[in-house]
Amino acid sequence: MDSFMEWFWFLFWCFFLVAYLVMFVHIVADLFRDRDLSGWWKALWLVALVVVPFVSALVYLIARGHGMAERHAERHAHDRAATDAALRDAARTDPTAQISQAKALLDAGAIDEREYAALKAGVIY
Repeated sequence: MDSFMEWFWFLFWCFFLVAYLVMFVHIVADLFRDRDLSGWWKALWLVALVVVPFVSALVYLIARGHGMAERHAERHAHDRAATDAALRDAARTDPTAQISQAKALLDAGAIDEREYAALKAGVIY
C-alpha cells in the first residue's frame, strides 16, 4: 500500500466483503428456516448465491425480505416465550418446599448440618 487511496479502496472492498458475508449467512439461515420453500428452491437459491453473489442476494432481499422479517419475528417470539416459561418455572419453586426437602435430607442423614445450612441460605437469599 503505497498511497492513501490504495488503503482507502482496500478498506472499502473489505467492508463490502464482510457486509456480503453477513448478508449471505442471514440469507442461508433464512433459507433453511423457511418451511414453505421446497428443497429444490433452496438449492437453487444457494447455487445462485454462489454463482452470482451480489445480484442474487439483492434479488432475494427484495423478493423474500418481508417473509424473512416475519420468520425472524416469529423466531424471536418463540425464543421469548421459551425464556418466559423457563423464568416462570424457576420462580414457581416454593422456598418452603425446598427447605422442607433439605430438612428431610438432613433427618435421613444424607446431608450434614453444614450442607443443610448452605442449602437453606441458598433458598432464602
